[in-house]
Amino acid sequence: MNAPSDDWSTRMTLIDLTAPRPLPSRLHALPVAIIGAGPIGLAAAANLVERGIDFVLLEAGDRVGASVAQWGHTRLFSPWKHLVDPASQRLLAETGWVAPTAESLPSGSELVERFLAPLAALPAIADRTRFGVEVTAVTREGMDRTRTTGRAQTPFLLRIRTADGVEELTARAVIDASGTYRTPNSLGSSGLDPLGLPEVEHLVSHALPDVLGRDRAQFAGGHTVVVGAGHSAANTLLKLAELAEQEPGTRITWVIRNATAARVTTSPDDELQARASIGARVDALVEAGRIELVDRFEIVRLARGTGDEASAALITGRRGDGLETISADRIVNATGFRPNLEMLREVRLELDEIVEAPRRLAPLIDPNVHSCGTVEPHGFGELEQPERDFFIVGMKSYGRAPTFLLATGYEQVRSVTAWLAGDAAVARNVELVLPATGVCSTGGPAAIDSTAPSASGCCS
Repeated sequence: MNAPSDDWSTRMTLIDLTAPRPLPSRLHALPVAIIGAGPIGLAAAANLVERGIDFVLLEAGDRVGASVAQWGHTRLFSPWKHLVDPASQRLLAETGWVAPTAESLPSGSELVERFLAPLAALPAIADRTRFGVEVTAVTREGMDRTRTTGRAQTPFLLRIRTADGVEELTARAVIDASGTYRTPNSLGSSGLDPLGLPEVEHLVSHALPDVLGRDRAQFAGGHTVVVGAGHSAANTLLKLAELAEQEPGTRITWVIRNATAARVTTSPDDELQARASIGARVDALVEAGRIELVDRFEIVRLARGTGDEASAALITGRRGDGLETISADRIVNATGFRPNLEMLREVRLELDEIVEAPRRLAPLIDPNVHSCGTVEPHGFGELEQPERDFFIVGMKSYGRAPTFLLATGYEQVRSVTAWLAGDAAVARNVELVLPATGVCSTGGPAAIDSTAPSASGCCS
């Protein structure tokens, strides 16, 4: 691989809008743009390093794994043996890096500190990484989505926002590994923000708050309503129950819109034991009365309290044939995540109309049929878009489906980078062995509402 240049402009071309349109041959001199420096984006970078393909890694946060760090206090279900990308491990091994114990379970912070940070520090990756860069749009240089002639030979154009303002830069291909953590699903059962949200938005927490750490004061001694039926909700409920033992007056209500929280149901077939036990632990707390479960509750409106409850949020939902209202000091939105597609408005995409995943991938990850362990191996073929050399990978490739594991994303980017290198045979030879699980639904639409998958990713 050519040594990286110290001059940023020689690696990523800033656009001069007065310059003539570039020749198709420019593609060969341009890097691959990777959006997002989380586990999957870094794995893509490692694979490109091995392939000798130039790239630039664009991260909106101020460090690698910025989104992971937000829930860094949470322990993952997967052991280290499923969390380290093979290409990344090969690069790190050359520096004397020692892999953590294969069967141990790291927290999100440990994943960043012990794996992602050392990987990102390798000169071949560090010299090609920019932090504080938010990609706001992707298109083709001089071509909106309606223009076809010469499209595949035209560079991609990425509009970015930095502390210095707005820039535009070009790339030969784009790997969107930006994830979904920054775009949670709505609290409203309609998919829209509930009426009245702005009035109480300051009382709503993102998924997986640090209940026992930095966010403790927000929850201690108050009534928290956790909304959502997946593992993010379950993790938060367990932490709140622990807090309630330490802080008198702490109350917990768990709101779900279906009859049961099927995605956290315990299964003896789950090889990830940390995940297998979580449902039983939450169920026990519900049975003991330490968590109040309110099922079949569809949120329609939020409002500020009045009188003695002036500092609280009032949650009104449809339940059965009527409306009910719950008062909360704090609301945790654990309803899952969705992809940011607005930034891709000028890219030609073919997405499933329900889960917003690439159309050929969607049938493999239908949350009503497939669990984390039943997802078939897949790579560039399932991720290809009508926009040549544009790929959505990682958690974002799953759209609103909740069953993503890091090992899946690592295989995705191995296949995609092989394709970009012109190694079609290796790209098509996708292999993936995931731990067996019975956590996610395999019971069809009767088990989970297929129109509204709401659990968080199985990787956390």
